[in-house]
Amino acid sequence: MPEHPRGALVIRVLLAEDMHLVRGALVALLNLEPDIEVVAEVAEGDKIVPAARAANPDVAIIDIDLPGKDGLTAATELQVEVPTCRTLMLTSLGRPATVRRALAAKVNGFMLKDAPADKLANAVRQIAAGERVVDSQLALAAWDMPDCPLTDRETEILRLAADGHDAGQIAGKLFLSPGTVRNYLASIVTKLGARNRVDAIRIAREAGWLSPSG
Repeated sequence: MPEHPRGALVIRVLLAEDMHLVRGALVALLNLEPDIEVVAEVAEGDKIVPAARAANPDVAIIDIDLPGKDGLTAATELQVEVPTCRTLMLTSLGRPATVRRALAAKVNGFMLKDAPADKLANAVRQIAAGERVVDSQLALAAWDMPDCPLTDRETEILRLAADGHDAGQIAGKLFLSPGTVRNYLASIVTKLGARNRVDAIRIAREAGWLSPSG
């Protein structure tokens, strides 16, 4: 890290956030810190790795919901492509399943987007120093979340149903018979304690079990 004129090390930050006003506010707040400098900012997930290669940041602050490529996928790629850059994920919702995915991906930090500015700055410092920072609310949510009771095949079928496909269309996509698909859907409803297929989709969505990465 380069030195501040007064001798302190300056932490170089890349910020990935698609909402212009939020990104601008975060950049302004972080640049007020004497030991933090935002050296790159992007609005799309697929621009994170190229920007990190060019700017060589110490910490990347990444919104988990980004267009082009989701933040968690981009963060995983960043760990491989620019291993010297550590990652702090931001989320506005904090779904338990998303927190678990982030922890499993070994990101260095995970915080709610509406955290106070001083808390965010301190998290950046801790992560730059090699520590791992996870918001206590998010950690508890992940800890309390039950595991998904569905098999991979059941999850795939429910995801297709959630996208609006009927049993016949799902059968065609997965090379199954419509009867087999209906049996799977009945099993899914039972496992989730749902009233019907629509209720099963709601339950799975709220738990984060229908995210693209599982």
